[in-house]
Amino acid sequence: MSDQTMAAGFAKAFLDYAVDEGAPREGLLLAAALEEADLADQDARIPTQAYHHMIAAGIEATGDTSLLLRHVLDSRLETMSIVGQIVHASSSFPDSLGQLNRYARLMADVPIPNGRDRFEITHEGDEVWLVDHRPSDGTWMATEASFAHFISEFRRSAPEHPFELALEVTYAPPPHSNRYPDLFRVPVTFNAARNALRINPVWLDETFDSGKDYVFGVFTRHADGLLEDLAKRDTVRSSVEMRMLADLHEGSLSMDLIARDLGMSRQTLYRRLKDEGITFAQVHDDLRRRMAMDYLSARKVSVGEAAYLLGFSEASAFVRAFRRWTGLSPTAWLDR
Repeated sequence: MSDQTMAAGFAKAFLDYAVDEGAPREGLLLAAALEEADLADQDARIPTQAYHHMIAAGIEATGDTSLLLRHVLDSRLETMSIVGQIVHASSSFPDSLGQLNRYARLMADVPIPNGRDRFEITHEGDEVWLVDHRPSDGTWMATEASFAHFISEFRRSAPEHPFELALEVTYAPPPHSNRYPDLFRVPVTFNAARNALRINPVWLDETFDSGKDYVFGVFTRHADGLLEDLAKRDTVRSSVEMRMLADLHEGSLSMDLIARDLGMSRQTLYRRLKDEGITFAQVHDDLRRRMAMDYLSARKVSVGEAAYLLGFSEASAFVRAFRRWTGLSPTAWLDR
């Protein structure tokens, strides 16, 4: 969604890494429509779409589709976001995961269906899995990065106790899947039913270094303030869009269900959207339009895949809607 935002620290860290790998700094900033000043404060917000455009430009410049994955594995989360500092000041892995879920929005706006936490630990016999509930869009970049952040932190801080044991992902093998054995170093199952990392159960009971209560309090107070600032900027429309994103592929969305998830009645939601000058159907249609342009402009998916992800029953229905939005077919819009 083009209105989604994220912490500028992630873009700044990727920019520096990509430049070291040979990408032109000005070219990446131009592709993202950002300036250096936009990235000066790691907690500042930038459009998520800008970050995606920067990554695409970095991959094009280096010819390496594993660029983001290698960057995450080589980087420290605390240099990108206050959330990384909170995680490092937590008392254990389960505690850090709870903090990660609590402050996840400070890293990036990611809608999770049914109000669930982003990450969950599940026990399956003797196995322990870390499940990512981020809705799958069939692409690999965000899923790779999310698990790579966990792996990177544990490889750096506790190499004597391997954290990762196996990986399941919903996407097909990416162009750089031949590098997975060296980068992830665990068996990987593609086209799986979920995105999940099997982890070493020792980390459920292992405690982290103590004596961090003071800094933990400082970091969380700062993070709470950032969350309050984000909440003040929210509109009902943005809340509806965030909830819609989780189920956009289903096509017809229930206003009753979304109203319930937002803690209000259907009539209240209707009235509050009307106060903002828009209807539920218009929010849905405009969200589809913006997501279509996001998917296609970044060359993330084919026209048929975009149609499915946006909830169209047939590609032809998507093409008709796209003509209504832009006056062009998706192919003509890309070739303009």
